Amino acid sequence: MIHPIRNTFYNNVLQQLKRVTPASSKAGMGFNPWVATATIGVTTTAGYLYFSNSSKIALENNAALKGDDQWVDFKLKNIETLSHNVKEFTFDLPKDNVLGLTYTSCLLAKYITEKGSPVIRPYTPVSDLKTPGEFKLIIKRYETGKFGNHIFGLSKGDTVSFKGPIPKYPWTPNKHDQIGLIGGGSGITPLYQLIHGITSNPDDKTKITLYYGNISEDDILLRKELEELEKKFSSQLKVHFFIDKAKNPDTWKGNVGFITKEFLEKTLFKPSENNVKVFVCGPPPLYKAISGPKASPADQGELTGALKDIGFTKDQVFKY
Repeated sequence: MIHPIRNTFYNNVLQQLKRVTPASSKAGMGFNPWVATATIGVTTTAGYLYFSNSSKIALENNAALKGDDQWVDFKLKNIETLSHNVKEFTFDLPKDNVLGLTYTSCLLAKYITEKGSPVIRPYTPVSDLKTPGEFKLIIKRYETGKFGNHIFGLSKGDTVSFKGPIPKYPWTPNKHDQIGLIGGGSGITPLYQLIHGITSNPDDKTKITLYYGNISEDDILLRKELEELEKKFSSQLKVHFFIDKAKNPDTWKGNVGFITKEFLEKTLFKPSENNVKVFVCGPPPLYKAISGPKASPADQGELTGALKDIGFTKDQVFKY
């Protein structure tokens, strides 16, 4: 159900996103289920439009984002190249301001084409949401990605328009005893945001198991950060990496192949355990195999795929 206070915001965003070309849901010959869509977070298949009575965000007084329909321009502060097609973009915020997002929320970014058409994409910051003065986005560039190609052409000092926060799942510390996070490709960013939020709060005892699939080792986003968090919080966080094929089988310590029902049955908590939740975020083929797609931005749709076969119920799974 869409929160009545957010109806105007929801309708406005939905109309804008109609201009965005959706990712293909066809897993044809040669299509890899770890390949995400043209931007980090776009694979949420409009999940950022999900609202509920408990998902209204109370904005902080020092929040740079104002909510509703207010676009705010932020200046590009730094650009760091992470790989041949991935960069980390750091944006300036007003002094002493935080971005204004909560964990399991995201923002929209926009630019106007030469023809005057807006291009809008959702992003999930990977920086600490409590850090004032700046925020960071990791963006992967795809050949046909309009926004990725645009932002890769920007320089320090250029500005980008942002709007938010856009709530997804109403998270509170210790809301669940255990959570499972299943992601593919670019879909890691909202999952990483949640992991970071839980592990940075000493009062949040939620246990986390992450399953993260990619084509190759080089495609694993936030690998160093995830490995460091797993080492530091070994009793709370377990990370399972998956790649299609290992370049160096002797040195690769992760899994080869896709995230399967059999692997989940062996390593994930049981559906019968109390207060558990599974979160899924990735490209369409991942949803199809693991949980089934969402029916609409506000409708999680029926649960199918591996999680249904294992015995999980619709209420135990959240699709970004």
